[in-house]
Amino acid sequence: MTALRHGWIITQRDLAHWVRQPWAPIFGLLFTIMLLLVFGFLFGGAIEVPGGGDYITFLLPGMLALSMMFGIEATTTAMAADSRKGVTDRFRSMPISSAAVTLGRAGADLTNSAAELLVLILGGLLIGWRIGSDPASALLAVLLLLFLRFAMLWIGIFLGLAIRGEGGTQAVQVLIWPIGFLSTALVSAETMPGWVGAIAAWNPVSATATAARVLFGNPTGVTQGPLADHAVLLAVAWPALITAVFLPLSARAYRRLRA
Repeated sequence: MTALRHGWIITQRDLAHWVRQPWAPIFGLLFTIMLLLVFGFLFGGAIEVPGGGDYITFLLPGMLALSMMFGIEATTTAMAADSRKGVTDRFRSMPISSAAVTLGRAGADLTNSAAELLVLILGGLLIGWRIGSDPASALLAVLLLLFLRFAMLWIGIFLGLAIRGEGGTQAVQVLIWPIGFLSTALVSAETMPGWVGAIAAWNPVSATATAARVLFGNPTGVTQGPLADHAVLLAVAWPALITAVFLPLSARAYRRLRA
């Protein structure tokens, strides 16, 4: 309970920082909206969804999943900046739980991502996206999206603590685009060349995007394979596996920081 209480205090500190300097999350959200409009209205007319269905309805859950993955960059940048400026070392010198710093970052980033999801969902409804399922299924889809973000933020915390300098952020910026686009967030894996589609189908972003489409009652773009049969199960298994790997690595990286 002490770790959670101290973590909540640091969460409030991080959220207050965003209130004072809101431009980074605002521009991140605008960038996602720009991608949605570009793919939805500029390229969407040329993209067919396997199995049928409107492309905007197919695209929106994919963009939601992609935005959860892109959050890695914000987490890495924030953790690296705190380490570089000595903020993390000051936290370590205070009589607070050793888990509070990472829990505080996780709480702040999840709160920010929940707000981002709400804005994107409302924006999607304005441009014609519709939810074709019951409220409970839609809520489960949102929870799976946040579970993906929860797993991704541990990758960001680990990179921010392990690399610390600008290198961590630059590494994420280089890797995040090909990994994010090599998924079914924007197009179906069945429209890709065989081996590329096989890699995309096993991308964790693909599992969450497809599960969200299923639960929102939207076209999935998959007609066969593991994603067609077990999308929700994979959307739970991938984030759980990533968390199981990177949460201990983040704790280890935090302990190895100099006091």
